[in-house]
Amino acid sequence: MEQAIRISKNKGGNGALRGFKVIDLSRVLAGPVCTQILGDHGADVIKIEPPSGDETRSWAPFGPEGSSAYYSGINRNKMHAAADLSNSEGRDLLLRLLEGADVLVHNFKARTLERWGLGYEDVLSKRFPRLIYCHITGFGEDGPLGGLPGYDSVVQAIAGCMSVNGRGEAGPTRVGMSIVDLGTAMNALAAILLAAYERERSGLGQKLDICLYDCALSYLHPHAAGYLQAGVEPARTGNQHPSIAPYEEFQTKSGPMFLGVGNDGQFAAVCRELGCAVFLDDPRFATNALRVKNRAALHDLLQAHLADQNAESLSARLLGKGIPASAILDVRAALAAPHTAHRSMIVEEGAYKALGIPIKLSRTPGTVRSMPRALGVDTREVCRQAGFDQSQIDEMIARGIVFEPRKSGSTPSRG
Repeated sequence: MEQAIRISKNKGGNGALRGFKVIDLSRVLAGPVCTQILGDHGADVIKIEPPSGDETRSWAPFGPEGSSAYYSGINRNKMHAAADLSNSEGRDLLLRLLEGADVLVHNFKARTLERWGLGYEDVLSKRFPRLIYCHITGFGEDGPLGGLPGYDSVVQAIAGCMSVNGRGEAGPTRVGMSIVDLGTAMNALAAILLAAYERERSGLGQKLDICLYDCALSYLHPHAAGYLQAGVEPARTGNQHPSIAPYEEFQTKSGPMFLGVGNDGQFAAVCRELGCAVFLDDPRFATNALRVKNRAALHDLLQAHLADQNAESLSARLLGKGIPASAILDVRAALAAPHTAHRSMIVEEGAYKALGIPIKLSRTPGTVRSMPRALGVDTREVCRQAGFDQSQIDEMIARGIVFEPRKSGSTPSRG
């Protein structure tokens, strides 16, 4: 992490979403990622956790100050409050906060808010007609799987993603990142911004139905298109692309590399760079369709020319000639790469280190203004913003309606 860069906190904030108020009741990954992105771009995000906290606070590994790296990586630029929403007085706090709020994001099980008397159709849409209500679930609220719990890996399995990932002989393989959760976060973000744009015309909010299952199915391109339109049964191809060749992993003397040849011009350039221009006269490799058909033979021929190469230097040469290629880096190497630093993709503030902001806006760039903090650390301020006075806040803390940290700053207290 020697090349991590420090980004100064912007206290004032001039993000694209400045003044956009978000109430975040979500936990774990998809919701918190979505609301962190909103916060990165200037939204005022109030995260309200249950008394026990977001469960990821207890997930290892832990940073130098004892906080969960998982939690801290996706919960910056938020205020951190804790309240018991199963209690009517906790729900009163929520209703007060929704006055003037633009968005409510939650991932409670289907019908939870309805049981609490806070259903969107019957209550919230009538009381807060401009509210954008984003409900993130595993499978949606109804249908054969509606309301059932959904976790990233399980959804990868049930939506067909695992079946097309991995090598043929190894069997279905989970994608190594929580790709469905992360993709669902992006879908939720897009839905919120779409609804906010439409609200400018109609003056009305709406309910957003975002689920992991839909997101996972949308990842099945081109496999689903090939099956639906041509009846082709997808197969696991490991690091090979099902529609392009050579687009796969090769071994070099310094380690594995990936070569991505997307068209005939790139194929010709690769062959010349590797000293095997003779392949251009081989009728088996004249077009991409033929190269895919004869992939195994092409792979073996190219591998012979790559075996004595250095992956890093060769990749640099190929990239310089417009040919996508890279040594296959591990996470440590990727985070330490000069281009990662150049793109400001590592942020550091004291003990806090995390990935940076991938969405770059020229005039209203995103900023890191506050770090993830202890459970309930902003509870008093959030209650004040909701209109409660000091004595009322003290009473709610004493009665276990809302929570603040103990003097140690590590766990919530009832008073």
